[in-house]
Amino acid sequence: MNQYDPHMKVLVACEFSGIVRDAFIAKGRNAMSCDLLSTEKPGPHYQGDIDDMLCYSWDLIIAHPPCTHLAVSGARWFKDKQQEQKEAIEFFMKLVNADAPKICVENPISIMSTVYRRPDQIIQPWWFGHGETKATCLWLKGLPKLVPTTIVEGREPRVHYESPGKNRWKNRSRTLQGIAEAMAEQWGMLKELRQAGEP
Repeated sequence: MNQYDPHMKVLVACEFSGIVRDAFIAKGRNAMSCDLLSTEKPGPHYQGDIDDMLCYSWDLIIAHPPCTHLAVSGARWFKDKQQEQKEAIEFFMKLVNADAPKICVENPISIMSTVYRRPDQIIQPWWFGHGETKATCLWLKGLPKLVPTTIVEGREPRVHYESPGKNRWKNRSRTLQGIAEAMAEQWGMLKELRQAGEP
């Protein structure tokens, strides 16, 4: 039977909101977020380069790499940003190949389905209590697919219609609370990998 492991160490990479981090902390996990920006909510957070955190041992990494140069919604600009796209792909793959037994890398519908491989799962906010649409791809390692928790009515593309402004990209990139809680509930229940013979 699955049970919570208070020693499970979780890194939430490329997160400034603290939403996923705090969902795991609420479940008793030892979680930390990391981003070039400061955290919006007080809590364990490293402001700086992700490489500084990847050198440590983590049981689970949940990563939200920038999608600006990867999402197919911006395909019309790809030809003018080939170097930026190359760097974005390399960063994505760095997270996919991080040294951790359990990894989730999320992105919208993007070129990574072709450059890397198809995602293991595509989820929607309305599976988790939010009446809106936003297809989100999950590339998983050592993790099961997320199971919908609260399917609701409403299919408004709120993120698509986000008002223009300097914070538009921030508002579009925050993980919704219901999805964060599903990650913490379903993946935080997984016991920490232990060496054979360890009690």
